[in-house]
Amino acid sequence: MDDRELSLAVVGLDHANSDKSRSNRRFEVALCAPGDPVELRREPKNKADRNAVAVFSERGIQLGYLTAERAPWIGGKLAAGEEVSAVFQERLAAVAVIRVRFGGAAPTLPPPRAVPVYSHDFTPDPDGPEWGA
Repeated sequence: MDDRELSLAVVGLDHANSDKSRSNRRFEVALCAPGDPVELRREPKNKADRNAVAVFSERGIQLGYLTAERAPWIGGKLAAGEEVSAVFQERLAAVAVIRVRFGGAAPTLPPPRAVPVYSHDFTPDPDGPEWGA
């Protein structure tokens, strides 16, 4: 992996898109596979945040936005004309994750996260008054 690469969270998955069909962002995220190209679009006229950077799937459906902490930096690079390539990395419970690389080359995906394996004979402790239940 190159030091010009990073993984970024995509937030706002629970909001409806403003297109005519009011497309569902979570559904679109579910259709994305690791390595699928995504597009970053600056939204300087966004009323909530003039630094907003929207993330769109290869089908042109919005997935959400980069976080408010990262958007000004990434948006600045886009505004300066720096080449940025981005792909879908993974979906987590509350966010999607994209992989971004500066300089024009394709991003490399990190190894997938290990999925925890739970034993089928697991029994949780009973809740009782001693636990404040």
